[in-house]
Amino acid sequence: MELVGVRIEVPDNTPVLVLREQEGRKRVLPIMIGTAEATAIHYALEGVVPPRPLTHDLFIDVLTAVGATLQRVLITELREHTYYAELSLQTPNGARTVSSRPSDALALAVRSGADIFATEELLDAVGQDAAVAAVLDDEDEDESILDEFRDFIDSINPDDFSS
Repeated sequence: MELVGVRIEVPDNTPVLVLREQEGRKRVLPIMIGTAEATAIHYALEGVVPPRPLTHDLFIDVLTAVGATLQRVLITELREHTYYAELSLQTPNGARTVSSRPSDALALAVRSGADIFATEELLDAVGQDAAVAAVLDDEDEDESILDEFRDFIDSINPDDFSS
């Protein structure tokens, strides 16, 4: 899976994590997440380095300190409106699997470069077809235009409007 990004669902301002199949049908998997996790993922995608490690940075630091690595993240299922994920770790004592929220798992994957997967059963049940992915691509274009506008707003000052 490819992490397309984190979007804000309006009108509720709910963060949504968007994953897309890299091969095959290119189905999209949107997952509602919390604001803190959305911020953590966004910071990692943007390369923001905090002065002190945030929770997910600390977790990666601890894994490294004990000689473990995050190999992959697997989004496994949707049960009663809740998504589940697993972290596949390689430790000095062998492979380990740890249950995780998808948002935390993706925040860690972005920081560590771990591969992201979703089960075929999950994608068959809730994955959205390529037509929806095309709409999301249009939203990427809209977001690009908004980014340009934000850059413009950030760069102007009142003197630009004086005669």
